[in-house]
Amino acid sequence: MRAANFFSKEDKHALKEAIMEAEKNTSGEIRLHIDNRCTGDVLDCAAAWFARLNMHKTAQRNGVLFYLAVKDRKFAILGDGGINAVTPDDFWDKTKELMLGYFNEGKFADGLCEGIKMAGEILKDKFPYQKDDINELSDEISFGK
Repeated sequence: MRAANFFSKEDKHALKEAIMEAEKNTSGEIRLHIDNRCTGDVLDCAAAWFARLNMHKTAQRNGVLFYLAVKDRKFAILGDGGINAVTPDDFWDKTKELMLGYFNEGKFADGLCEGIKMAGEILKDKFPYQKDDINELSDEISFGK
């Protein structure tokens, strides 16, 4: 199975909606990347995609990447320096634990949607929406080969 086919059309729609909803009340940016394989360290794979997706170029350095390698069953959440500087040290670990509960039941889209929702809440608190905010990054899901 290829990364682009891992989720149903309905799941893809729900994931994009979760991103858009999470970003509605924040200047923060959330991206989701689905990869086929991550043969090395999952944080290294996520960091490489973080750079490829230009997530480090947001004005407030408040981008968050949700990364999932479907064939290797690895996932990571990577926040940029601005968001990491203001979140509790265990925030991403708690988010991953919540998501893992869904993943263990095979509910990958639900787990990602819940993780995205949690990220949106912390982003809303730390980086509230301003009237001049622009959507700096695409809300579309990106897929590896």
